[in-house]
Amino acid sequence: MKPKKSAEKTLEIRVRGRVQGVGFRPHVWHLAYELGLVGQVCNDGQGVRIQVSGEPEALSEFRQRLESQAPPLSQIETIEIQEQEQAVEFKDFAIVESVEGKTETQIAPDTATCAACMAEIYTPSERRYRYPFTNCTHCGPRLSIIRGVPYDRPSTTMANFPLCPECQREYDDPGDRRFHAQPIACPICGPKLWLESLTDKDRVGEPGKEIQQTISLIEQGKILAIRGLGGFHLACDATNEDAVNRLRERKRRFGKPFALMARDITVIRRYCRVSPAEEEALKSPAAPIVLLNAEGEERLPEAITPGVRTLGFMLPYTPLHLLLLETLDYPLVMTSANLSHEPQLISNTEAREKLMGLADTVLFHNRDIANRIDDSVVRIMAGKPRLLRRSRGYVPGAIALPPGCDRHSSLLAYGGELKSTFCLIQDCQAILSQHQGDLENLITYADYQKNLKLFRQLYDHKPQILVADLHPEYLSTKLAQEQAKTHQLPLIQVQHHHAHIASCFVENGIPLDHSPILGIALDGLGVGEEGTIWGGEFLLADYRGYQRLATLKSVSMIGGTKAILEPWRNTYAHLKTAFDWQILTEKFGHLELFDYFQNKPIALFEQMLQKRLNAPLASSTGRLFDAVSAAIGLCRDRALFEGQGAIELEMAVDRHLLSESDDDFAYPFDINLTHKLLYLDPSPMWLSLLEDLNQGASISLMATRFHKGLIQGMIQLVQKLIYNCQSDGLSIQHIALSGGCFQNRVLLEELTTKLEAKGYTCLAQAQVPCNDGGLSLGQGAIAISRMTG
Repeated sequence: MKPKKSAEKTLEIRVRGRVQGVGFRPHVWHLAYELGLVGQVCNDGQGVRIQVSGEPEALSEFRQRLESQAPPLSQIETIEIQEQEQAVEFKDFAIVESVEGKTETQIAPDTATCAACMAEIYTPSERRYRYPFTNCTHCGPRLSIIRGVPYDRPSTTMANFPLCPECQREYDDPGDRRFHAQPIACPICGPKLWLESLTDKDRVGEPGKEIQQTISLIEQGKILAIRGLGGFHLACDATNEDAVNRLRERKRRFGKPFALMARDITVIRRYCRVSPAEEEALKSPAAPIVLLNAEGEERLPEAITPGVRTLGFMLPYTPLHLLLLETLDYPLVMTSANLSHEPQLISNTEAREKLMGLADTVLFHNRDIANRIDDSVVRIMAGKPRLLRRSRGYVPGAIALPPGCDRHSSLLAYGGELKSTFCLIQDCQAILSQHQGDLENLITYADYQKNLKLFRQLYDHKPQILVADLHPEYLSTKLAQEQAKTHQLPLIQVQHHHAHIASCFVENGIPLDHSPILGIALDGLGVGEEGTIWGGEFLLADYRGYQRLATLKSVSMIGGTKAILEPWRNTYAHLKTAFDWQILTEKFGHLELFDYFQNKPIALFEQMLQKRLNAPLASSTGRLFDAVSAAIGLCRDRALFEGQGAIELEMAVDRHLLSESDDDFAYPFDINLTHKLLYLDPSPMWLSLLEDLNQGASISLMATRFHKGLIQGMIQLVQKLIYNCQSDGLSIQHIALSGGCFQNRVLLEELTTKLEAKGYTCLAQAQVPCNDGGLSLGQGAIAISRMTG
């Protein structure tokens, strides 16, 4: 049907949300053409602007189908329609050039190769047959290549690749799947692959056979660096124990699990049990790493995930990865190309400088990466896929702020120190950055500042207020203070655990003016009131403030941050706090644990504890997990990565024994009162644990009894707190769970199940990490509430 030449009515339609780079303008064009409408559509800083003229019936159907048939990667936030006083005459319907302006639109995340593109690269008659950079409107690079908005090719790293006539034809054809697909490429005009030796900087192998040669090198046991979508990976045969061990030595990553990539679900199932929910997450457009139970018939080398019974698998998410894995019936290690604690490499120049000694050969390409994006990590817990690291495939998807926020509020939240993110808030939505890493590493901190500047430029973000953590030594806090002073902006500092709980509120849609909710924030540590260290907090909280109702008993962190690196210090501190040391050694001094302590500077520790020298008190749940893990012989001498002790302790739990055992199987915890503050006291737990050690109990039994006891103790404390609130006339029905300790599946699932069985509703996080990766979102929400209140 040909477009009409005249119109009875003209509408101006504004569509906001994730509507650029996802095929939305072609979608509009197709609808208009089918319905005989005329007008134009363009991208601008606010999203998509449509002028459309035609008969009222056709316009009504256009409006309905605009949303109901929107492209799969789009995410419409609002549609605003205004009828123009006079009809505008158009000859046809056209897609016009983008218009710059204040940025209010959302940028799409990078997404896994779609089925149509996958079919092309496997079909010999297609001109993109086996082309590793095939993409279309519905898949491929987005945030990783964008340098500015509006989202058009000149604003991406694809600007370096002028289109060949055939690609230009596809790009210009409204009926083509690649109509206005900005990353469009083909073997003639697009990016190229090559293999390069790092020793002599020369290209190696035969041009055009880079994929086959890479596979051959992997089969020989070599370690390859591969430039992917959001950075470089180091890859090797995951079944080759020697190669895996060499990779650990070179990367200096001696304990932290490696990520894996496999050709398909069938390969993964040889090593892991995969539930329907886990399969769905693996196959989703985001294609994250999914943590799976290693319960398959086959085993991978212990060096892949030392001391852990889970494997982190992902499926190939680019044509390059699809082609690499196509013929392999075994998985590859696919870990970020960097030294431990440093950010993933993204440029060819820095790869040549820093990969010497890490990789034998590098598979390069020349499509520049504008934005570093790590692989996202998901774990199915309590029936939902929950993000532990939010990055590729999810960022920079906007997060709606709670009802009641001021649309005109604009602020910047700087997050924390570990697993850091930052958060831009404007137009009542939050743009949470990708995982930045640990800011205590100077390279990561420099990268954090670079990305902060980039996001502000991409979104034309001009904050009215800055927000940071209370911790005076966090680099993010210091940067916020500097920026506040430089730009004469107000700075709000937010308590760490309040931010955790507020982040949980946001994801669960709790309105800004909601009555207080009981929040449980369990993590390693965060600065509390008056400079104290918190980490096991029970808060009666809303967005504006909180009241600390209860906590975990405070125990000294001997040596300060050394207690994080050396878990045995926490065991000693807990035992010393709970008991008279002489009586304890008389009863249990023959245990191997006490022999271990004899080789440590206990006399020095005594002085540190007595004089409170570098031994701050901390109500840290994370350190309690470390202490128990070290006591029963799991992670004792030194933690090789953050959370190792807690992870290994969770892995040791017998879920069947946990669910089938009676309540008295649990290690006991006391609830005591001091200075009008209730606290959960693990002292009786330690006595039972030492008696189990004395009787030669298994690690699994002790880990299970500890988890059951902690959960029971928390439930008893929650019931007591809610009873006290009811006595004060406050009804509590919701309980918010946040903080890094809730990455523990046993803790989250068992606590949620038991609390909900008692009639409470548990709020937990899924799309935003419960760890410090979600901290900046909570900070922003708290600041918004204070601005509007």
